[in-house]
Amino acid sequence: MTGVRAIDLDALKATGVDSLLLDLDNTVSPHHSTTVVPEIRDWLATLPGRGFSVCFVSNNWHDDVHERAAALGFPVVPKAGKPLPFGIRKAMRLLGSEPGACAMIGDQLFTDILGGNCAGAVTVLVEPLTHVDLPHTRVLRRLEQRIMAGRNPEA
Repeated sequence: MTGVRAIDLDALKATGVDSLLLDLDNTVSPHHSTTVVPEIRDWLATLPGRGFSVCFVSNNWHDDVHERAAALGFPVVPKAGKPLPFGIRKAMRLLGSEPGACAMIGDQLFTDILGGNCAGAVTVLVEPLTHVDLPHTRVLRRLEQRIMAGRNPEA
């Protein structure tokens, strides 16, 4: 199993993380899709019961971002501008959380992970759901591959 469902939530909880900030596109739902994979939808539904607050943090600016987040029952910060930390910090404020108690989870090293690190959050890089990306993301993926050569995302 790869992706968000492989994250060791108990290990995150043990480090003091109680808030999860999740990227949407290619982390929770396939790129250019408004559907959330049923297994991921089920996984997300378990998070509050496990003591986690959740907020989506997306660079996406389309209306479907709000619709997907609402359907899943969690707030969203769209147009987040990752890797700049402002959207991530806004999500932390929405959840009433602090940087050390938040984990930013996403599929892109240069947006999700760099942004999470800039905001002081714990970061978790997961494999993307699909290999369909925007042109600029494909360029960044090539750089990611060089940096991550021989390593795998944590989940």
